[in-house]
Amino acid sequence: INNSFNLDILSFYQRVEIRPKAACLFSVVVAIDFGTTSSGYAFSFTQDSEAIHMMKRWEGGDPGVANQKSPTCLLLTPHLRFHSFGFAARDFYHDLDPEEARHWLYFDKFKMKIHSTSDLTMETELEAVNGRRVRAIEVFVHALRFFREHALKEVKDQSSSVLEGEEIRWVITVPAVWRQPAKQFMREAAYLAGLVSPDCPEHLLIALEPEAASIYCRKLRLHQVIDLSVQGYSSSPAAGPGSIPAREQLRRSRHSRTFLVESGTGELWSELQTGDRYVVADCGGGTVDLTVHQIEQPQGTLKELYKASGGPYGAVGVDLAFEAMLCQIFGEDFIQSFKAKRPAAWVDLTIAFEARKRTASPGRTNALNISLPFSFIDFYKRHRGQSVEAALRRSNMNIVKWSSQGMLRLTQEAMNELFQPTIINIVQHIEELMSKPEVRGVRFVFLVGGFAESPMLQKAVQKSLGRTCRIIIPHDVGLTILKGAVLFGLDPTVVRVRRCPVTYGVGVLNRFVNGRHPRDKLLIKEGREWCTDIFDRFVSVDQSVALGEVVKRSYTPARTGQRKIIINIYCSTTDDVVYISDPGVRKCGTITLDLPEAGAEGGTGAAGGGSPERREIRATMQFGDTEIKVTAVDVTSSRSVRASIDFLSN
Repeated sequence: INNSFNLDILSFYQRVEIRPKAACLFSVVVAIDFGTTSSGYAFSFTQDSEAIHMMKRWEGGDPGVANQKSPTCLLLTPHLRFHSFGFAARDFYHDLDPEEARHWLYFDKFKMKIHSTSDLTMETELEAVNGRRVRAIEVFVHALRFFREHALKEVKDQSSSVLEGEEIRWVITVPAVWRQPAKQFMREAAYLAGLVSPDCPEHLLIALEPEAASIYCRKLRLHQVIDLSVQGYSSSPAAGPGSIPAREQLRRSRHSRTFLVESGTGELWSELQTGDRYVVADCGGGTVDLTVHQIEQPQGTLKELYKASGGPYGAVGVDLAFEAMLCQIFGEDFIQSFKAKRPAAWVDLTIAFEARKRTASPGRTNALNISLPFSFIDFYKRHRGQSVEAALRRSNMNIVKWSSQGMLRLTQEAMNELFQPTIINIVQHIEELMSKPEVRGVRFVFLVGGFAESPMLQKAVQKSLGRTCRIIIPHDVGLTILKGAVLFGLDPTVVRVRRCPVTYGVGVLNRFVNGRHPRDKLLIKEGREWCTDIFDRFVSVDQSVALGEVVKRSYTPARTGQRKIIINIYCSTTDDVVYISDPGVRKCGTITLDLPEAGAEGGTGAAGGGSPERREIRATMQFGDTEIKVTAVDVTSSRSVRASIDFLSN
């Protein structure tokens, strides 16, 4: 504990405060689904909240793919200025002369880095394809600014009343398994990108991806899903167009850019009783993210039953397996050299694989062809003095053949080998979750996210779980999170109870008790014996925390005239913590309380020159939202004290 601050705990109580629903100050909600492989935005006007408007289709999309989202790739000029994002970035980079391309900075799948960095800060760097490094925050700011400009233009096109910034509520999605620093990182990026001002933090919500998907799944109708547990589609009987009202036709249209959701809950939900539980498995590009919800009828609010779990087992794993296979055939040194010298051609090759990957299915008998860029074949010949075909023969890889048209032919066996490690990880993860006591007896598993479109994954999940519960896949599975994020922005109180991912607390001094406290924790201060480093728990791992439920603590400054109280926050993945020095406990953040001058604030200066009385600052922390929030008040003067919580500066 920082000895200059005497954190005497004066009082502690915890109680539930149900917050009144905030008056709707927003005329529009704009959600950005910032994915590992693809991203997009959608919006809804609060006057017509059943209609969700999807973003315009992108120029230069891939053939055969519904380009409702854009690839998450960013291109910066050699002078580090923003050039383009999405398909435009990919196409421009691809068309650059190879010599020139080496100086441009191309980033893709960069969201993965935020999950994998254990000590994320504002200084964390990302590496472009050409090896140059840039601060990660700058890359995210460029991407968010791009979405801000596009979304604002489109919102203004649809709404005659010109919107001011205050009328927009922004929502940004992140994986539920992300820790606090990563969520704060996204918030800081949004401030820097000009989405909202740091003075109005409530204009930005961080939504958790599987939670957003779950909110959307509440609205589903039977004809909008594929049910894997009963063979084939569960579609509603078709009616002639004449017999369906216009609004209903729009609801059923799969290609309209305006999507209508139910005003209440959807038909699937009528089969659920109060207390029924379901799992949402969000299988994205970078992560697999699992959430367990229980529905509370009749209001249809949701309650999280088990802390979010998952990990970096997204579709990118299949791409990495393909890269590893290429290294095995052609040599790792060659592949690394090719990536560095011909970065745009390397990106081409990964795109070619990506497109073929989508068509891989378990029942397929013929091989999948992936065309190698000419520069790959040429570079290999010059680099190694032999042909690609010879390399394949020498590698003894019977599952990959060479076709005279300049293509790698991947047999079904090869595709299985590339998919299996990632799919096994995902299925194991879902099975492990289903075996937890809180999750037993789950009736539905919703499979969402871009990777859920893969027949390889669908088949594996069906085989593993199809007998015990219903596996439901929404039709527009890649857009489920985006639509749910808009619904979350319209009403963030839908998820009423969440579970704590870790145990949080602070270090405090307590009276030293001989025989109970270890001698090395003894601190003698003004003749009194204190025990240092005692862990004062705010919330415990997997504890249920309701919206509006708060934890309160009171602190006193150690010295009169002190202008700041800084409190270190500690966390642990277990709950058996006694001291902040226990194994597994780490400092994860700080709370800063800015103290106004006591006299100036008409508060606690003593009259007549006597000794000033001790000030009490009461801090209130909220753990039930998607982010941890703190407020504080000076008890004597009842004035609020500037309080901030920081997880990024460690």
